[in-house]
Amino acid sequence: MRNGASNDQESPHAPAPVPGTLMVDLSQDRVGEFRGEWCGQWSLRPIGGGVEWTVAPEAARPAEPIERLRAELARANRRSRGELL
Repeated sequence: MRNGASNDQESPHAPAPVPGTLMVDLSQDRVGEFRGEWCGQWSLRPIGGGVEWTVAPEAARPAEPIERLRAELARANRRSRGELL
């Protein structure tokens, strides 16, 4: 017997991360900043701004350190080319 087994079944997905957490959208292989939750979907925004998109919680995971580094580097490169204000 496992204690708390019913708790695993009650939660359809992991709790929402803290706003600002970098997440990987597995359906699009994209890194985005977690912005919030609405109607069971998570809202992610590209690093440094842009149009938000939604992802199902089960199709997202926290970004690994190397993924966070790549996303921040890409943002810095865009900014150095004048693509970001």
